[in-house]
Amino acid sequence: MLKNWLEHTEEGLIAFLLAAMTVVTFAQVVARYVFNYSFVWALELTMYCFGALIFLGMSYGVRVGAHIGVDALVRLLPARAAHRLAIVGTLLCIVYAAIVLYGSWIYVSKIHMIGILAQDLPIPQWVPRLVMPVGFALLIYRFGEVLWHLVRGDNASLLGDEVADAMKYRTDDNGQPGDQK
Repeated sequence: MLKNWLEHTEEGLIAFLLAAMTVVTFAQVVARYVFNYSFVWALELTMYCFGALIFLGMSYGVRVGAHIGVDALVRLLPARAAHRLAIVGTLLCIVYAAIVLYGSWIYVSKIHMIGILAQDLPIPQWVPRLVMPVGFALLIYRFGEVLWHLVRGDNASLLGDEVADAMKYRTDDNGQPGDQK
């Protein structure tokens, strides 16, 4: 139940951020070119929304297997060796995300301690930048899920399979799966 709530919250936040960026940017363009007026805060808000979209999107990408990578060498290995390498790779991803989580927490803490305000919005800068440690904490959680599935022997992967996706959606003119030439 908690996992479903987290997934729905993550997807909802990503959708909200994308919609907010679109609405604010559209309103800014209309205000500027139709009314010769500009919202001073629009660019900064859009920038913060885009940053949040990136940091939340990292964990979402791991969850749905959307990250791309070069795995040509791994595919040449025997299945057992490839599986072990996937576990090592996942552990290294967790270590990397933990290091960046720690660094981003220090960064946000220092901004909070200094009390720096946003340039155009009436909020402290640490508020929108808090998405950095939150995003990396979610990333660690998602990598932990992948690691758990790998250790259990389930079919799990860190990367998406672009070839399989392309073949799944490939059709001929009649809408039937296309033949390989």
